[in-house]
Amino acid sequence: MDYSDGVRFWFDRQGTKLWCTWPENLTISDAAVYLLGPVLGLLLRLRGVTCLHASAVAFGHQAVAFAGPAGAGKSTTAAALGRRGHAIVSDDIVAIEEREDGFFVFPAHPYLGLWPDSVEMLYGQDKRIPGFASTWDKGRLLLADHELQFQDRALPLAAVFLLEERTTDSAAQFRDAAPSQKSMMELIANSYGTDLLEMDMRVREFELLGRLISRVPLFRVRPNVDRSKLPSLCDSIERSCEGIGLTL
Repeated sequence: MDYSDGVRFWFDRQGTKLWCTWPENLTISDAAVYLLGPVLGLLLRLRGVTCLHASAVAFGHQAVAFAGPAGAGKSTTAAALGRRGHAIVSDDIVAIEEREDGFFVFPAHPYLGLWPDSVEMLYGQDKRIPGFASTWDKGRLLLADHELQFQDRALPLAAVFLLEERTTDSAAQFRDAAPSQKSMMELIANSYGTDLLEMDMRVREFELLGRLISRVPLFRVRPNVDRSKLPSLCDSIERSCEGIGLTL
């Protein structure tokens, strides 16, 4: 994996070894931005673990994931729910394992990655958090420093919310997403390493995601463009989760 700023990663085919180099004008922290995001996502895929580009929070003893493209509000939504008492399970990468009794989400790191406008919306205009790297405006919100809980064990996946293009309507739009080819393709589009997988790996991933959408409730969400309506979005998410029997 070769990035435009000169950071480079190499893997072996089994995903057991990883090498990295970076130019003199960058630091290991700059390289770690890639390592803890797309590189880790691909590394896990090479090991047979399907990873969604998503964030996940706990509802009781189960996990709920928020998937969507960059800028959809996955981390911001997770942070807002975290402030309501929901433990953070994972951010940016949601690693999924299929077991006999369902699909499980693994915990990642005890922080959230937030852009400055999200930090300001959640904590006020004077709030500052450490940046991930010298070349990136995105910051690292440490959970322990902000009285947010971290879920440190795997939880069964109870629902997936697909975040779509924002709307100007007064309230966020919610609807159930019945198992369909469209839902399947959206999950594939929001998974890691799909453009680099070999055919047999792609087949296994398609089969796993097909089973997931047939067993785990999916909801489509169009958040409001006005980010000040985030509390209303969280209310709707909590109602949807209550509707499928999740505790808050």
